[in-house]
Amino acid sequence: MRVYVAFDDTDTLDADRGTGKLVRWFEKCLPEGSTMRGVVRQQLLVDDAIPYTSHNSSACAIIDISDPCRRDDLISRAVDHIEKESLAGSDPGLCVVCHDDPALKELTAFGRLCATSVVTQKDALRAARGVHLSGHGGTQDGIIGAAAGVGLTASGWGGRFIEYGRIREFPNPVSVKALEEKGIHVLSLDRDSLVPGPEDMVVTNGWLRPRHMGFKPVVPVLPRGKNLWESMGKKNRSHKGKEGHNNGRENILP
Repeated sequence: MRVYVAFDDTDTLDADRGTGKLVRWFEKCLPEGSTMRGVVRQQLLVDDAIPYTSHNSSACAIIDISDPCRRDDLISRAVDHIEKESLAGSDPGLCVVCHDDPALKELTAFGRLCATSVVTQKDALRAARGVHLSGHGGTQDGIIGAAAGVGLTASGWGGRFIEYGRIREFPNPVSVKALEEKGIHVLSLDRDSLVPGPEDMVVTNGWLRPRHMGFKPVVPVLPRGKNLWESMGKKNRSHKGKEGHNNGRENILP
């Protein structure tokens, strides 16, 4: 059974780690027989009306559990993890939903709303009615991003993988074949949509973060020469937020 576990608002402005890293660490806490398929970062609305640390993003782990009865154990471990690893001064939130839960339709709509509008905790609680949504300190504003993170990730479209098959260990450049062998698809976005060959090389600039497209990790690339491509997207640490709250914004991009 697939389960979506989203965390939000676990860091502070001067933290040495962001919410994304906390979610990636959760892999070490999984129950026996569970597998973390990946972690997807979801970008929410950037607006002065929203308190934040730096980027207003949440992170959602995609987890496969061998036995549906382990769901409650997974939730308990997630609660322990967020309470242990979240930082003082943050407003942590947690949302856990199984892939076949009818509530996902409402959560997906809520997630899309969070990408364009200012919403409230009441809106999040309404969208997550019947599923696990909990706050773990501070104002508990993190329940907003956590609910949105689950909804957007469960839709299968949007966000980027900040963990998938040890993406940080790939060399730069890396062959298309090496990526595809790990289940990562390479998609050309050039005008003619030329299909990259298996022996073609992809320049990652040391920052490989596949997009979440059609429930799969996809690396969009542009041509940079014969048999050479470059992945889109670069690391960005320039966006700063307000002190005191973070509403899901990561202080450091994973």
